[in-house]
Amino acid sequence: MRTFDVIVIGAGPAGEVAAGRLADEGLEVAIVEDRLVGGECSFWACMPSKALLRPYEALEEVKRIPGAAEAVTGSLDVQALLDRRDEVIHDLDDSVQLPWLEDRGIALVRGRGRLTGERRVTVALKEGGEEELEARKAVFLAGGTLPAMPPIEGLDQIDDAWTNREATTAKAIPESMVILGGGVVGVEMAQAWSSLGSQITLIEGGERVLAKEEPFASEQVEESLREQGVDIRKQAKATAVRSDGGEVVVELDSGDSIAGDELLVAVGRRPNTEDLGVETIGLEPGQPIEVDDNMRREGAGWLYAIGDVNGRALLTHMGKYQARIAADTILGPGGPCLILDGARAPRVTFTDPQVAAVGYTLAAAREAGIKATAVDVATQASAGASFYGRDDTVGTSRLVVDEDAGIVVGATFTGPEVGEWLQAATIAVVGEVPLERLAHAVPAFPTRSEVWLYLMEKLGLSGPCQRET
Repeated sequence: MRTFDVIVIGAGPAGEVAAGRLADEGLEVAIVEDRLVGGECSFWACMPSKALLRPYEALEEVKRIPGAAEAVTGSLDVQALLDRRDEVIHDLDDSVQLPWLEDRGIALVRGRGRLTGERRVTVALKEGGEEELEARKAVFLAGGTLPAMPPIEGLDQIDDAWTNREATTAKAIPESMVILGGGVVGVEMAQAWSSLGSQITLIEGGERVLAKEEPFASEQVEESLREQGVDIRKQAKATAVRSDGGEVVVELDSGDSIAGDELLVAVGRRPNTEDLGVETIGLEPGQPIEVDDNMRREGAGWLYAIGDVNGRALLTHMGKYQARIAADTILGPGGPCLILDGARAPRVTFTDPQVAAVGYTLAAAREAGIKATAVDVATQASAGASFYGRDDTVGTSRLVVDEDAGIVVGATFTGPEVGEWLQAATIAVVGEVPLERLAHAVPAFPTRSEVWLYLMEKLGLSGPCQRET
């Protein structure tokens, strides 16, 4: 049995950040991984999906700019795009990730790690056999999530149904595809594969796509996808799935059926805790690991759960944020605790238009008991926006304000390339910057950041400076 100060199960972004932070402070750390070091985001999610989306987004923006639009004489080079995607994910080879671990003295154990008791981990090694590990201080669970497969009749008989993994790494373009789910993965992959030539039908059981975002964001993304040729069926539920002559046929509760060469299931994620050994410490397999705001399991001070596995916020940047908090808790008393969490986390949907949001939507703020109001302006309302598409380019910018506290509690921006706007809004929300002070954060001219000036004016905050006496 090998002994370490800390054992991390899962070498995705959260696990790597925790292991690196602890090792940099002199702790002896082992990281256990049964797939690729770098995790889902690096190889099958965030990175390859954006590599598929970016060329279309860039081309569409060029087409909106007079003078540049006239230079566009062709269409996307599909093979070059796929080759670049493969370059971004290093052809699913994680060897480029290993020097980062080696430089910090982190021991990499390749295999499936399972808890076998307090501070004990058994690894089913990839090369065969088992190894027992023990942690002197703590075990970090950072195994992420797996695709959720809904209980639809016949779905378990479709051996080659796509999840995000196949959707982001496929080598050939299917003529047609049916997508179950209108969340972030569903709409992003609908745009990506439609731009590459697939005929897409997207099935969403609810009233709108991107249901957790502001209604205007849902409407604008839906309109854009329809213009691109995506067939969107809302308030439609799949009741059965079957194979028919090489196609997958999805039957709907309306009685309609839709066929496609491929079926992408994008209805959500489930915590990767089914085979993690959590039952040995009294937890239920298949469920998220509940933790406190230091990412520590109550009643088991040696156990931490970071990233998607705790179910708090299924976002790479939030997993890394949680990893820093948990590692700092291990390193000494008085470490930070979680401030930004859950549905309020900053998030970007990389469609065209992009949707960038942080904090509450207006409806969510009111449901939380906040006396909230919202102000909207057109994203393209500023002089700086003249250089990004035309004046009629779709986009809305909204601030959600707590009237009693006088602070911004939420922001949503839609439009071309608005993902890079989000940090300013995140600072305003997390820092609880008073609106009277925020009104004096003067945006440079001519930049699109002037949208903040117009939002402040709508709130009636363009008056004289109020100085403390």
